[in-house]
Amino acid sequence: MTTQTGLSKPGFAPSGLSRRGLYWVGEHAVLVALGVLFIAPIVFVGLTSLMSSEQTLTASLWPNPVQWSNYLNVFTQVPLLRWFANSALYAVLATAFMLVSSVPAAYALAKIKFPGSNLLFTAIIVAMLLPPQVTAIPVYVMWSGAGLTGTLWPLILPNLLGDAFSIFLLRQFFLTIPKEYADAARVDGCTEFQVLTRVVIPMAKPGIAATGIFMFFHSWNDYFGPLLYTSENSDWWPVAYGLASFRGIHGTDWGLTMAMTVLVMVPVVVIFFFAQRVFVEGITMTGVKG
Repeated sequence: MTTQTGLSKPGFAPSGLSRRGLYWVGEHAVLVALGVLFIAPIVFVGLTSLMSSEQTLTASLWPNPVQWSNYLNVFTQVPLLRWFANSALYAVLATAFMLVSSVPAAYALAKIKFPGSNLLFTAIIVAMLLPPQVTAIPVYVMWSGAGLTGTLWPLILPNLLGDAFSIFLLRQFFLTIPKEYADAARVDGCTEFQVLTRVVIPMAKPGIAATGIFMFFHSWNDYFGPLLYTSENSDWWPVAYGLASFRGIHGTDWGLTMAMTVLVMVPVVVIFFFAQRVFVEGITMTGVKG
C-alpha cells in the first residue's frame, strides 16, 4: 500500500504540488539567471567601494575591514558637490527646454494635417539617425564664436529647438489619443493651444513623463558633450566627465573609484525608483502608428 504523503516515490509520477514547483522553476529560471547576471556587477561595485586599496588587488570578494571612509574621502579629493550641481543644472534645464519645444512640435505632427507634414517628419527621422559626431565640428565652431565654449550651455540651449528622438516618441504617443477628444474641444471653441494644454497634455502625461526621464538620464550620463565643451574648465564638469577624470587619476585605488561610482549612480537609481510606474506605463502605451 502507498501512503498519501503528497511526495512521489520512485517509479511514480510527481504530485500536483511537485509539478507546480517544477513549472515555476522552468518558467522563472531564465529570468532569475538574467537578474543575477545584471545585479552581480552592481553588488561587486558596492563591495569593492568598501575595501581598502590593498584589498582590492587581492582575490577577496568581501571587505575586511569595511572602509566607510572611502565615501568621505571622495568629497575631499574632488569637488563632487559642484559636479553634482552641474549635472543637475544640465539635466533639469535640458529636460525642461526639450519638453517646452518638443511637445508642441509632436502635437502638430500627430494631430494637425498641413502640407509637408510627412516630409518634415521624415526629416526628423533622418536627424534622429544622424550621429552627433558628424555635426560636432561645425556646431563647436558656432558656439565658440558665441563665446560659450567651456560651459554646458552649448549642450543645454539646443534643446529649445527640440530633440528629434523626443519629438518622434511624443508623436507616436499622441497618435494613440482618439482624435474625437480634440474635435470635441474645437467644436466648443478651443484654439489649438487650448486643445493641446487642456485636452492632449493631461491625457499624455505618461508619455511625456517617459520622454522627460529619457532626456534626464541621457543628460545626466552624457560624456561626449562635456568632453567636447568643458574638458578645459573643471568648474563646469558634470559627474559623468568628472568620474572619468577621477578614474584616470586614481586608477590604482579601486576602492575610492568604486565609492565615487556608487555616489554617481545613487541619484539615477532613486529617480527611476520613484518614477518607474509612470515610466513603464508611458513606454507600454506608446504606439507605433505611422
